Amino acid sequence: MKYELPELKKWVFEVVMPIRWGDMDAMGHVNNTTYFRYLETCRIDWMRAVGCMPNPQGQGPVIVNAFCNFYRQLEYPGDICVKMYASHPARTTFETWATIERVDQPGVIDAAGGATTIWVDFPKQKAIDLPDWVRALVS
Repeated sequence: MKYELPELKKWVFEVVMPIRWGDMDAMGHVNNTTYFRYLETCRIDWMRAVGCMPNPQGQGPVIVNAFCNFYRQLEYPGDICVKMYASHPARTTFETWATIERVDQPGVIDAAGGATTIWVDFPKQKAIDLPDWVRALVS
């Protein structure tokens, strides 16, 4: 199943990171699970940058699903740019989307993915309304 990134989305963050030798598998290209790590790293760096880290004694974001479409193989060596977008805030959730491209091939999308984030009261283990400041970030 292939998921398409929406046309209407808001750029919120980007990060450049190296492709590491250990990211490759026996086939000589970046292992599919590593793409999810790249997406996670960008998402966490963005959340840290905006003060959106989870508080186990309070509330914060939890990923409830994630996907990645693989378009081209990535190989070591090289650097990638992961661009993060957000959209579709609902009562308790919002969507994040990301593209992955090699720095030396700007505009050529190697992979694209996304995740649904739900805002949770951790002690109660229950979804709660997005705080206004989070809603403003992703709207």
